[in-house]
Formats: sequence, structure tokens, C-alpha cells
Amino acid sequence: MFERIREDIQTVFARDPAARSTLEVIICSPGLHAIWLHRLANWFWTRNHILWGRFISTINRFLTGVEIHPGAKIGKRVLIDHGMGVVVGETAEIGEDVLIYQGVVLGGTSLERKKRHPTIGNGVVIGSGAKIIGNIKIGDCCKIGAGSVVLKPAPPGSTVVGIPGRIVQESRKCAIDLDHGQLPDPVAEIIRLILQRQDELEKEIKDLGISTDIIKINGFLTKKSEIEEIFSEGAGI
Repeated sequence: MFERIREDIQTVFARDPAARSTLEVIICSPGLHAIWLHRLANWFWTRNHILWGRFISTINRFLTGVEIHPGAKIGKRVLIDHGMGVVVGETAEIGEDVLIYQGVVLGGTSLERKKRHPTIGNGVVIGSGAKIIGNIKIGDCCKIGAGSVVLKPAPPGSTVVGIPGRIVQESRKCAIDLDHGQLPDPVAEIIRLILQRQDELEKEIKDLGISTDIIKINGFLTKKSEIEEIFSEGAGI
């Protein structure tokens, strides 16, 4: 047990640059407290002490802001960073070396008492506010972008972003990284292609001697605006 606790503390130091001392980590890391309390709740749950398991998980939520059902399975070296608002359902399974940020939900889509929550592979990074819903498999080494809503399985090594989640990369190396600002934006890419095609059409119209600054279409006047440029760069999407 003490070896497992030591491993948990080392995991915090490895993945949280804000950690400065062992005492600080033990006292001031709610994500770590949530994992420890879940292990206790799960111990009771797996021995059919259902009420005690649920009671401890409720205390866990009250103290840490993290709600983990006592029936959920969580592997080694899992770190919940900042924690607040994280929800993990009863039949969810989380592998080893997983990094979870605040506001993540591993939710279900069925009222039946069966496997209805996600299975998260090893080495997965789940960004802030991401929702992974249903009995789906997120493969090893995947990265889920902040704010994404994932409804379909993701193959190992893929990067998923957007609402609904779309795979934008399939060759990610298995490594814990904190740089969520460099994720591709598939919506911005589509808009960029549309604007590129619009520019090509405007050039063709201009070649015919028609002004493209203001074009009358179906009785309405339209004018190219700065918002198109904003969308083409992905800002605000």
C-alpha cells in the first residue's frame, strides 16, 4: 500500500509543474485525494458493502469536487489535475498513466445495468471539459482535446477534437504533454477551404468584369467582411 502511495506522489511531481514538495502534494492535491478515497470506496464496493462504498464516494465528492462511482475501475499512476467537476461513471474503466483535467465526464447513455461507460486505454490525455459518453473504447496513447464531446471509439494514438469529436491525427506518440493550444481545428480548416474556393470564384467573376466588392445575390447585397478572416484563422471556434 505504501509503495502505491509513493508511486502516486511521484506521478504528481512528474506531471504537475506546480508541485514543489512532498508535504504540499499530500496536503494540497485534491485530485490525489480523490484517487485515494476512491480506492477505499472501491474496496468496500467490491466486497459487497454497497452503502459504505457509496457513502465514501459521496464524502469524496464533498471534499474534492470529484465524483467517482465506487464501481469504476482506475489503474496505476492516474492523475486528476485540478479535479473539480470530474465525473466518472459506475462501469467506466481507466487504464494506467492517464492524465485527466478538470471538468471531464466519463458518462453513460443507457438506463440498463450493463457496461454503459467508456473504457480509457493507457497513456491517454483528456483535456479540460471533455465529455466521453457511452460504452466506447478510447485507445492507448490517445489525446482528447479540451471541450470535446466524444461519442465514438478512437483508435490508439489518435487525437480527437470538436463537438462531436473527430479524429484529426492518428500517429500520436505515447507521451504526457500539456500543450493543448496546438490541437488542429477541423471546423476552421473547412471554413478556410470554403473561403479559398470563394476567392477562386470571385477571381473568375472579376475576370468577367464584374465587381466582387459588393455582389447582388437573390436580391440581397453581400459584402466580404473581416469575420471571414477571423474564422479562417480558427479564432473563436
